[in-house]
Amino acid sequence: MALISAATSCWKAAPEVHPSVWGDFFINYIPEPLQISDEEMLDRVNQLKGEVSGLFEACKNVVEKMDLVDVLQHLGIDHHFKEQIATTLSSIHRGEFNSSSLHEVALRFRLLRQHGFWVSAGEFNKFKHEDGSFINDITNDPKGLLSLYNAANLLTHDEGALEEALLFARRHLELMKSSLKSPLAEQVERALKIPLPRTLKRVEAVSYIPEYSVEQRYNPAILELAKLDFNLLQRLHQKELKTISQWDESDISLLPEYIKKLFLKVIRNFKEFEDELEAHEKYRIAYARKGFQLISKSYLQEAEWSHHNYIPSFNDHVNVSTISAGAQLLCVGLLVGMGDVATKEAFEWTIGNNDAIRACAEVFRFMDDMADFKRGRNKMDVATSVECYIKEHNVSAEVALAKFGSFVDDAWKTLNHAIFEHHALLPVLQRVTNLAMSMMLFFLDQRDRYTNSKELKETLKSQFVKHVPL
Repeated sequence: MALISAATSCWKAAPEVHPSVWGDFFINYIPEPLQISDEEMLDRVNQLKGEVSGLFEACKNVVEKMDLVDVLQHLGIDHHFKEQIATTLSSIHRGEFNSSSLHEVALRFRLLRQHGFWVSAGEFNKFKHEDGSFINDITNDPKGLLSLYNAANLLTHDEGALEEALLFARRHLELMKSSLKSPLAEQVERALKIPLPRTLKRVEAVSYIPEYSVEQRYNPAILELAKLDFNLLQRLHQKELKTISQWDESDISLLPEYIKKLFLKVIRNFKEFEDELEAHEKYRIAYARKGFQLISKSYLQEAEWSHHNYIPSFNDHVNVSTISAGAQLLCVGLLVGMGDVATKEAFEWTIGNNDAIRACAEVFRFMDDMADFKRGRNKMDVATSVECYIKEHNVSAEVALAKFGSFVDDAWKTLNHAIFEHHALLPVLQRVTNLAMSMMLFFLDQRDRYTNSKELKETLKSQFVKHVPL
């Protein structure tokens, strides 16, 4: 009874939410001038893309091809070479591969699984004893262990061998990280915080660009392309942030009723989206409206729970709060502007709240709620799913938080599996996965960096303010 009683009042008052650390920053921000203009950068990027494209044919063997694809992904410029990467990996998947290098085997495993090619966990059996334990030799191979760790994070449900590989690699990386040299030391540190398959590409690119520049076998054309591409996209993001940061205060006096103001702004937004679409694409807005209706319904349910100070069952809470988390609406919204990728099949799949969309929503909800539970909430806030779980299962906060960590891991397994089940929707799935990745950044270590944006300020500066030196 003590635990149940504690659960109903286990929340603590949330600290006061500070104003946005950005304010009107992007409205008035003038980016630091670079040595060359945007037009010159764009021309140079197009030239470099041709040079880098030729590197695929120049590769002498499978390992060189894998290294090239891996570098392009690390630097966040793989989107320029989608067709060549797909062709290269398809060839690698079909071909024979024999290597005694843990790094090479793990790299092949990760690259193929990331792109929807199934690879068995049995590939790692060559590094094990007959009893299934890993051989001692690989404990002295930090690069191989890091590759194994990142590869094993692409596990799906019921892959116990990869669970063991994950624990084994993490344990030994933790033991050796203090003795590693740069840049491997920093790469291990990053992966232990957020594994590479769960890291946003541009966040990784900021760290990897200077690391790649000191590698003995770095390619100058690849490095220059990565720097220019990062800065060009950052310029575009800065323009977009300036636009969305502006607020027309004159509308406020015309719309005194709160619900009317909200309604009109939502309708206006949908109309603006529709105006940007071609005639044959306008049907997409109906799906966006449906997504907004679903999330609005979940908000109303949560408001009712809050009004009555009601703590629902864990399952009831999750069924509603995975919608209110916004993942499904964001997934549908992302599709609206995705060109030919955004087929009716893709919209039906997304709005249907299938396993992958729900798994993304669970990453949203559970990571958010763990951070909210530890941060505290205000009296009128609805109970988190953590509180519901504590009350229903009569467990301590420590036990509940550990369980929620496993819920997040299970959701990632579902996302990892979806790429094989819905391979035709790969571009859509990659966007869904990217959204889940963002939660890893916002709520790392069960800290609410989304609300307490001061903790995320330097990361966002590196993405939207600080350019990469050319």
